[in-house]
Amino acid sequence: MNTISRKEVQTEKLRISYLEAGNPEHEPVLLLHGNVSSSLFWTDTIEFLSDRYRVLAPDMRGYGETQAEPIDATRGLRDWSEDLAAFLQTLRIDSAVHLVGWSLGAGVLMQLLIDRPGTAASLTLLNPMSPFGFGGTKDVEGTPCHADFAGSGGGTANPVFVERLKNGDRTDEDPNSPRNVLNQFYIKPPFRAEKEEQYVTSMLATHVGPGLYPGTFVASANWPGVAPGAEGINNAIAPKYVNLSSFSSIAEKPPVLWIRGADDTIVSDTSFLEFGYLGQLGYVPDWPGPDVYPPQPMVSQMRFVLDQYEAGGGSYEEVVIEAAGHSLHIEKPEDFRRVWSRFVSEVK
Repeated sequence: MNTISRKEVQTEKLRISYLEAGNPEHEPVLLLHGNVSSSLFWTDTIEFLSDRYRVLAPDMRGYGETQAEPIDATRGLRDWSEDLAAFLQTLRIDSAVHLVGWSLGAGVLMQLLIDRPGTAASLTLLNPMSPFGFGGTKDVEGTPCHADFAGSGGGTANPVFVERLKNGDRTDEDPNSPRNVLNQFYIKPPFRAEKEEQYVTSMLATHVGPGLYPGTFVASANWPGVAPGAEGINNAIAPKYVNLSSFSSIAEKPPVLWIRGADDTIVSDTSFLEFGYLGQLGYVPDWPGPDVYPPQPMVSQMRFVLDQYEAGGGSYEEVVIEAAGHSLHIEKPEDFRRVWSRFVSEVK
């Protein structure tokens, strides 16, 4: 087993902290984490891959030990994707890379390939965010529920969770503590991760504040009363600013593996963190009904875009892992590694 090293590199954009393992002469694999997490969610995967690959797992801007520069949400995911391009350039990685993105990280990698086709030898989307952002849309084509994209952005974050995150809360005394959010939403109960403390530490390394997590918001006359602001993490993933549908028409199309947990409650057509579904369940009052604001069909939206990708000459495979939630690489590591290793072995 190769030792995992914590390293830093100064790019033209910012200072990026990352984990690395494996032989530098081997094929590169890049692992990109999701929202309210960091590279620490990848350590078991890094250990598994490091015998055969050079494995890199950076902390994105706003997370972990990377320099906490503000995020211009009006650019969608491009602050992160351009950081990543600069990271690869600074490390002089010129060959195509096996890219693996989890949740938000998957969307960032799609944006990277939209802007820089040819970067990937393969692309793995692990429980990926919708290509039309998080919240505020109502059909597979990403049509907004309201013109101002109400119900998405920085105002949708649970304020109790944000405060406990900011204060470094490691307890389980409140349902909204990071530890309880990890065990309720990141993974499918009753599973408890062996490295739970490490994952809580990773969540608590999210940078909370202006321009960072969760981001600004504006009042809206439309249900549920908040719309995206122009700064910060949750605004950068709002459909007002992000639309990855052009991924289907990129010039160089790497093979895509879309692998997801059957019981994901974060990225789902019935997401417990999305206002349309919460309103339908009665948790948010005055829901205007399914014609105006249905649950966002996140999984169906991704399938719509990948079907177009395939129709345009690309290829993708969808694999669903049963009894797994949002973090199947932690919940079902053997299944994830088996599927990924087989997929990459078939890449020409």
